[in-house]
Amino acid sequence: MTGSGRSGPRVVALGGGHGLAATLEATRHYAGDVTAIVSGADDGGSSGRLRDAFGIPPPGDLRRCLVALGEPGSLWGRVFEHRFDAGELEGHPVGNLIIAGLATSTGNFIAALEEAGRLVAAAGRVVPATSTPVGLKAEADGSPVEGQVAVAGTRHISKVSIVPPDAEPPIEALDALSRADQVVLGPGSLYTSVLAVVAVPALRDALAASPARKVYVCNLRHQVPETEGYDVAAHVEALSAHGLEIDVVLCDPRGMARGDVAVTCVEADMARPDGVAHDPVKLARALSALVG
Repeated sequence: MTGSGRSGPRVVALGGGHGLAATLEATRHYAGDVTAIVSGADDGGSSGRLRDAFGIPPPGDLRRCLVALGEPGSLWGRVFEHRFDAGELEGHPVGNLIIAGLATSTGNFIAALEEAGRLVAAAGRVVPATSTPVGLKAEADGSPVEGQVAVAGTRHISKVSIVPPDAEPPIEALDALSRADQVVLGPGSLYTSVLAVVAVPALRDALAASPARKVYVCNLRHQVPETEGYDVAAHVEALSAHGLEIDVVLCDPRGMARGDVAVTCVEADMARPDGVAHDPVKLARALSALVG
């Protein structure tokens, strides 16, 4: 679904995994229009199997984002997240199979996501970062590492890029960035989720051209080994090294060390009581204060 019909800012959120889902849950509390642009480099588990079998962008993170934007507690939301634990379908969430089925029957992956969004009553649009599947490649200690799963298990990463390097994003992603009031990146895996989206050249250019305020939500903890030893400043430096200049970094003072951050840094209580993940309501409060 393309929008909620509510008043509020136009928000675009980029990344992947559970971190992006938390941001999307937060946007339901303050945004009038939401678009999620989701990394298409996942090559593991159910997503990897379906992308290899049908030549579609990996559906797993897209499914998770649709559910995050969907009606809380809905039957379809629970069905989408149900994962088979036996037989030939073992490891596949129902939502991944629905998205793959819609895509192969319609021949239009964006239309498939729109229809899946209607099933879960998504208050926004979810699109892949690229119209076709891509691989993720990293440089670490001067050596190449290929594949998202492999990159996630690597330390001392200096750069990530996509393969093929000229993969194009859907026009819906570019249009959303051109109209956005706020762009939110993260939380989530720095190199394998956030920068996997920024590494798409056309998206990187669209982000640079967008008049929206760009907010990076920093992780609460290190992701070992990917960002082991990083402070907030190191996250911002990695974004800059990949051609993305943000306006504000949002961090929780109980999270990782701040360091010498080169951009405006806003501290806010955003963690759940266990300190492991972001609380969507707290995150919404912090993000809504940074619109404009």
